[in-house]
Amino acid sequence: MGNQPAKGFCGLKTRTRRKPMGFIHHQASPSHVGIRTVDVNRVSNSSTASDLCISIVTWNMNGQVNFEDLAEMVGDICEFDLLVIGLQEAPRKKVAKLLKAALVDTHILIGKVIMQSLQLYLFGPKNAGSLIRELKVDKQSVGGCGGIIGRKKGAVAIWINYKSIRMVFISCHLSAHARRVEERNSECRHISHSLFSRNRNPYARPAHVTVWMGDLNYRLQGIDTYPARTLIKKDLHKQLLGKDQLLQEAGRGQIFNGYCEGTLTFRPTYKYNAGSSIYDTSYKVRVPAWTDRILFKVEDTDNMEAVLYSYDSMDKITGSDHKPVKARLCLRLRQTFPLPVS
Repeated sequence: MGNQPAKGFCGLKTRTRRKPMGFIHHQASPSHVGIRTVDVNRVSNSSTASDLCISIVTWNMNGQVNFEDLAEMVGDICEFDLLVIGLQEAPRKKVAKLLKAALVDTHILIGKVIMQSLQLYLFGPKNAGSLIRELKVDKQSVGGCGGIIGRKKGAVAIWINYKSIRMVFISCHLSAHARRVEERNSECRHISHSLFSRNRNPYARPAHVTVWMGDLNYRLQGIDTYPARTLIKKDLHKQLLGKDQLLQEAGRGQIFNGYCEGTLTFRPTYKYNAGSSIYDTSYKVRVPAWTDRILFKVEDTDNMEAVLYSYDSMDKITGSDHKPVKARLCLRLRQTFPLPVS
């Protein structure tokens, strides 16, 4: 299925020509690699071996918010430079204020973009202003009815040049239901080719790395809910990976070709009874699924290395019917560039 294991590292050099537009390439050719699965590097010292370390969180909030959940989600990020938080089905009010309160001692808000219930926040250290060379935001909606019910589908994105490292962060919420695989694929490609397309400078230098996060809504294919739950209860959810639609579609060359993702060692993040860690007991008894994901791709493989130091769900947080997912990603420039003085 194209998910090739590697030890925490994503940044393999390739000889393919760089495409000028889009963050996802539709490549149904024999050379496609799908999503590379990378193991978490739990040994190396991330802060001393890297130029930039990033804490990344995605969470579908189901319209609910409280300070305790957000503080738990943020956690201890003192050893990281940037914190990126992508939220779906987020309340329109209070979220930014509560996040700032949780981070007031260490970090400041340096970028945000909001499209109704889709929100993306970027926090950095208090001296971050002197380290930013460029920052811009964009948004792209998909579908026609999300705004009516207040739960928007689409994506919001931030482009930033920070410490001479060019990064794109994308938070998305795609169409729901297991049967709508092709619709999700189409939305991914549309979002990819639409973001930052207005007034695109053909001579601009490409990003070093792109990070996608969000409720991608890909489900498990070909298994009923009770067999799936039995495997999860026995800690055998690894056996469900072959039924994951996201890995299947990437393996077919439809989406996310050449992206990396940490090994899915945690339980499926959806759907829970809100306020608990019990899977859906409604009349729908939905099949659990890894709907919430964080993917990354080194776009400039000649100059950049990326190492994944953690990739987990946050099971203690119970305020939503989804569990947040958190990753820690550290970047290192292969070539020496003059970095701004801290």
